[in-house]
Amino acid sequence: MTAANLFEQPVHLGLGATALAEPVFTGDMAWYEAYANRHQADGPEGRLVSMHRFTESWATWEMHPSGSEVVVCIAGRLTLLQEQPDSSTEAVTLNPGEYAINQPGVWHTADIDGKATALFITSGLGTEHRPR
Repeated sequence: MTAANLFEQPVHLGLGATALAEPVFTGDMAWYEAYANRHQADGPEGRLVSMHRFTESWATWEMHPSGSEVVVCIAGRLTLLQEQPDSSTEAVTLNPGEYAINQPGVWHTADIDGKATALFITSGLGTEHRPR
């Protein structure tokens, strides 16, 4: 067993209660596409566990159609914006130790207040993005 850094190397939680270390995270869409190809057989039950640091608000919205996403604030402060199916927008501010859940099909983005670190547990199958 070896230690790994979650900022650099996310984890995939798969069928049969498996946990697999992922290749080093590059931050580009090609990494996510390769991840999806590697774990396609897990379908919506597969989960990507990742941690990211932010210094600015997100430039895009995203939506996970196949499952929920848990967002946990680890440090700093972030405001998660969720666009509900009826087009209304809700905002929830997360402080360290607090979490929110993005339900399947809900578009979401985040505003960052200074610096923030967040942990994500994502059902990423079919994730979509759009400009903010």
